Amino acid sequence: KKKKSPQHIHSMFRRVCQSKSFLRSPLASINASSSITRSYQDWPFLKEEHIMISETCKTFADSELAPIASKIDKEHYFPVEQVKKLGELGLMGISVDTEYGGSGMDTVCYAIAMEEISRGCASTGVIMSANNSLFCTPVEKYASKEQKEKFLTPVAKGELIGCFMLSEPGNGSDAGAASTTATVNKDGDFVLNGSKAWITNSYESSYGIVFATTDKSLKHKGISAFIVDMKSPGLSLGKKEDKLGIRGSSTATVTFEDVKVPKFNLLGELGMGFKIAMTTLDSGRIGVASQALGIAQASLDCAVRYAKQRKSFDKPIASLYAIQEKIADMSLRIDSARLLTHKAAMLKDAGKPFVKDAAMAKLAASETATFCSHQAIQILGGMGYVSDMPAERLYRDARITEIYEGTSEVQRLVIAGNVLKEYD
Repeated sequence: KKKKSPQHIHSMFRRVCQSKSFLRSPLASINASSSITRSYQDWPFLKEEHIMISETCKTFADSELAPIASKIDKEHYFPVEQVKKLGELGLMGISVDTEYGGSGMDTVCYAIAMEEISRGCASTGVIMSANNSLFCTPVEKYASKEQKEKFLTPVAKGELIGCFMLSEPGNGSDAGAASTTATVNKDGDFVLNGSKAWITNSYESSYGIVFATTDKSLKHKGISAFIVDMKSPGLSLGKKEDKLGIRGSSTATVTFEDVKVPKFNLLGELGMGFKIAMTTLDSGRIGVASQALGIAQASLDCAVRYAKQRKSFDKPIASLYAIQEKIADMSLRIDSARLLTHKAAMLKDAGKPFVKDAAMAKLAASETATFCSHQAIQILGGMGYVSDMPAERLYRDARITEIYEGTSEVQRLVIAGNVLKEYD
């Protein structure tokens, strides 16, 4: 891949620093973490570009996302301007080749960026993750040069947004049971009929990858993938789901009624859809793990800052053993999950098998996010239960990370299956 130089990353960092507008209120100081040096920045295997992308995204999250994260959540507000800025920084196609509008950075950079952006706002994190992992990655890997120029370049630049349409109302984790069909018409083009559920970025996307059965007799080997224009006649969106968390990202059912898709839009070859979906989810789990880490880190940041400020019995509650025990457990789990996530990212960058490691990272990080957000509320007590503080939002945001892009139960199946193969 054509890589962007460290000078480019330095330029990104300067641009973000110049636009900083940190809030100075007492509550905002508990949200912010600009003065904290992340422990992982001292890890010897990280390169200069990893540290710079960390600083850039941390600064952006503190200045552009954390101050409005509550508004995004309460108003179900899609952060249009912030997503546009992510595109300008090269973060909406961070690992895409520069030839197609991306930043050409490695997967470790992507994991770090995802964590820091999600720490500022988990809704913005999932918007970025879906665009990168679920649209850009499979299009770059399986599309023709002509398809990449048309569909990948504008999405990788952040000019347009992409989505991924695999789940259906009746299939859940059984991705091979796609009831959406694609039949060939007299012109050799495809006609899609069916519905896809829980589609992230559905309302904002210009293009989407949809998986449909082209040959029922072949079961999962008869599924194909198509790139669809979201404004195609016959394509309709259901109501935006009223979700527990990540409320700033739109999630809806997408229905196809005789939607014509040009044969040019077939992604890969006929029957490759299931393979494309599974390989996409394998790498996408690194992104979700990183999002979960961001939520977990934000929970720890909030809890520690509050514990150092809140006094009980004439001393900060951070001096109490019960509070220190929680902080220790949170920090331990975060660094453990982060190491698993970075390991999976490095294996992917090295071209080595990473499926088991990505599943481990996603499982560990998502359960860590749930644990840490729960502990943050315990440390804050009553203040953790009200929306004046971010703890309750983080608690709600964390829950989805154990569900999408493969439930925790599915991750355990993937891990166990790979471990058993190692003993053959």
